[in-house]
Amino acid sequence: MAEHGLSLLIETQGRRILFDTGASGAFADNAACMGVDLGIVDACVISHGHYDHGGGLPRFLQHNQQAAVWVSRHAFEPHFNANGKDIGLSPVLAEHAQICMLREDAAELAPGITLHSARYMPTIHPVSGAGMTTMINGVRVKDDFRHEQYLLVEEAGRRILFSGCSHRGVLNIASFFRPDILIGGFHYMKCTAQKDTLFLERAAQSLLRMGAVYYTGHCTGEFAYTTMKPLLGEQLHCFAGGDVLQV
Repeated sequence: MAEHGLSLLIETQGRRILFDTGASGAFADNAACMGVDLGIVDACVISHGHYDHGGGLPRFLQHNQQAAVWVSRHAFEPHFNANGKDIGLSPVLAEHAQICMLREDAAELAPGITLHSARYMPTIHPVSGAGMTTMINGVRVKDDFRHEQYLLVEEAGRRILFSGCSHRGVLNIASFFRPDILIGGFHYMKCTAQKDTLFLERAAQSLLRMGAVYYTGHCTGEFAYTTMKPLLGEQLHCFAGGDVLQV
């Protein structure tokens, strides 16, 4: 099944981590089609507080009654898109027994597997925010995406970073973490040929210089991918629902 959402099952060092749950229960149906038992997932990470990454959480909790679900302490704050539509998570879920709030800068989920808030990550490259907003003390303000978090796997001498939408800027994230491999969306889906070609070419050149290999999909956008691919070559690959990546 296809929908606007992201859900990845990460298998590493004897652990199974579900990274995001898509917008609905479709991820669970897809898992069943692929022979994946969600009941034996060791932990779940919700990358940020948007419905297309955590909307399927109730379905996961039906399948799995023991895995900790790691979210930012800001994940259940209200979130809205540029049109004022509510795109947040259900606040009812915040009280569920399996929810674990990341309240510090980082948490070790297992040896070599850490979750990071990166709250001190510098904004070297400007981020537009795409008109998204949140509520602080009852006032609607521009979203600074403090609810976004990143999963780092260190295995066989490599740093593999998972980022849901990279709302805080994929260039900032790659520069801060310096991964060998980055997997996640770039949030360039609104870029167009009329106004963003130069921006995308410059972004690709910056990513190229960082030397990582990038696997991207979800919110990156077809135009952005096809513009960046010739510049990044074998350092850029796409993924879609049902794909299996071995890195």
